[in-house]
Parts: sequence; C-alpha cells; structure tokens
Amino acid sequence: MTATDQKDRFKQRVRHWADKLEVRIVWLGVRPMRNKWASCSTAGHLNFSDELPALKPELWDYVIVHELLHFSVPNHGKLWKSLMRAHLGAYEAHADELKRIGHGL
Repeated sequence: MTATDQKDRFKQRVRHWADKLEVRIVWLGVRPMRNKWASCSTAGHLNFSDELPALKPELWDYVIVHELLHFSVPNHGKLWKSLMRAHLGAYEAHADELKRIGHGL
C-alpha cells in the first residue's frame, strides 16, 4: 500500500469516527507535526501527524477519538476518560504505546 493510500484510509477512518461521534469537521489535514500526534480547534479543524497513517489502525482510533472528544469535552477529566473507555475500552495501552514511539498528546 502506498503512503497516499494509507493517508486516504486514515482520513476515511477519521470521517467514520466523526460520524459516529456526531462531530462536524470543517477541515481535516495530515501534515508533519514535530511534537504532537494531533491537534484540534474549536472551529472544527483537525490536524494529524503524517506519521500516523503508517501505524496500526488501533493507534489511529485512539488518536482520532481522543481529538474528536475534545470538541465536546475540552479537558482530560473524568467525563473524557469515561467516553474514551466507552468507545475504545482499555485505551491507556494505546496511549502508552504512542508515548514509546514518540510525540505526545
């Protein structure tokens, strides 16, 4: 699979989760990011690291859901953690794996 194919699959996965979580995305970008796996804005803009599409889909889901939940829950408090668990189960293992790989959330 080419890098372009991976990027397209990744974007399709973002749209899938956005529909499932009822989040309206205004702009979706996959670009080089030095210090983060992703970022979002209250205006509906999402940016993801161009390194993510090369990782396994379980890690995609973690980062995607993490960011999309911030549209309704701006922090990492109890509600956010509860929603992460509801959608992904034991999500902490994915967070730990991404920390080992590099970047941060």
